[in-house]
Amino acid sequence: MTASDDLLRRIEQEAALGEALVWPGDFEVDRREPVEPLALPTGIPLRPVAGCAAGGTYFLCGEAGSAARPVLYADSEGQATLIGRDLVEAITLVVVLPYWRDLAKGYSVGDLGAAVRADQPDFDAERDRLLDALGLAPASEEEVAARLLAVAASTAPHYVPEVPDDDDYEPYELLFERDTA
Repeated sequence: MTASDDLLRRIEQEAALGEALVWPGDFEVDRREPVEPLALPTGIPLRPVAGCAAGGTYFLCGEAGSAARPVLYADSEGQATLIGRDLVEAITLVVVLPYWRDLAKGYSVGDLGAAVRADQPDFDAERDRLLDALGLAPASEEEVAARLLAVAASTAPHYVPEVPDDDDYEPYELLFERDTA
């Protein structure tokens, strides 16, 4: 078992952990059904592990138990990106920087942090409690954003999902453009 497999099992089995990831992280383990079936051009298996309220899906890439299992996020609008080298990194992202998708729209880490604190004044304390409960190391918003952009830059070409057996469907677009990283 890898750290990612262990973490996923804990989140699935401990309802309080799964519920804590829903808001503001928008990572819902009870919402795993993707909008459409997806496949990677390399044939690497995709396992849906959670969804978000906007219809996006988080996927673990690769075989269970394998050491390298990056996490792919595919939204309902045809965009996708890697968000972590593993589930530990991806969960750290959604806990520390829950509005991470807005980085692709040009918002700064500081603006996003201020917005989450305006909506949820206890965010820092709740974030720290959740990281501790999950057994994850604390990280700054800047560190997490830098890791996201670095892994997002490696999405293409191997991790850009497509709809299998649909000649009319275009592959997903990158959520983060290469020059963003």
